[in-house]
Amino acid sequence: MSDHRADPSTPAVDPTRVVLIDDAGTPIGTAEKASVHGADTPLHLGFSCHVLLEDGRLLVTRRALSKRTFAGVWTNAFCGHPAPGEEFAAAARRHAQHELGIGLGQLELALPDFRYQATDSTGIVEYELCPVFVARAVGDPMPNPEEVAEFAAVTPRDLAAALRSTPWAFSPWLVEQAKLLPLYA
Repeated sequence: MSDHRADPSTPAVDPTRVVLIDDAGTPIGTAEKASVHGADTPLHLGFSCHVLLEDGRLLVTRRALSKRTFAGVWTNAFCGHPAPGEEFAAAARRHAQHELGIGLGQLELALPDFRYQATDSTGIVEYELCPVFVARAVGDPMPNPEEVAEFAAVTPRDLAAALRSTPWAFSPWLVEQAKLLPLYA
């Protein structure tokens, strides 16, 4: 079984805090992650990562039912928040290991200025400046059940078709990101 803890050689970060930003994307403070997501969520930093497996298929995940926002919804491989002072690439690698038990090889920033606001069925709002990465997986997924209910590997073409025909079955950020990423063309 994979160890979902952060690599001990990684500098210490506080993953319980998120970076709050203004409309221009300038950091204006931090807040406890648990207190940020609600009906009036402030704009904060996040990131999203689309992961290609060795065979060229995409990894999609169904968010754990215990997640505070968009629980049980199918989405891209993983999303997260960089800790205060943490580089986005380091945060993506940390989350890939924690959530999916995988390493990331090639990691490309594909949509640096992606921003979205969405409300889930319980009234919880996501409001993020959310750079989007595309990465190559290193190793086979061994998801952390606290983060991922299930996962699947699909071709980009099949996922794009599903997003067009049943957008309500997926996270709103995945639906919007797929429209902008050449990977889904």
